[in-house]
Amino acid sequence: MGDNIYHIKIKKEYASAIIEDLKQVDAIEIIEDTIPEWQKTEVRKRIAEMKLNPSSVISESEFFTALEKDEEI
Repeated sequence: MGDNIYHIKIKKEYASAIIEDLKQVDAIEIIEDTIPEWQKTEVRKRIAEMKLNPSSVISESEFFTALEKDEEI
């Protein structure tokens, strides 16, 4: 393979099966990272805010549009 870099796109309905097959033949090692407590706390805070103020939620496309325009979100 050398120094070649390959980019592949796996359809999500096949991804888990492919990963499991690679794991079974010892071709990959799955490293499980724990989610840090600060991140869990932040997610809970944001979910609570969304429930209290649903109008503050923006769509993914609105987020990326604002990001491209370098606007404050």
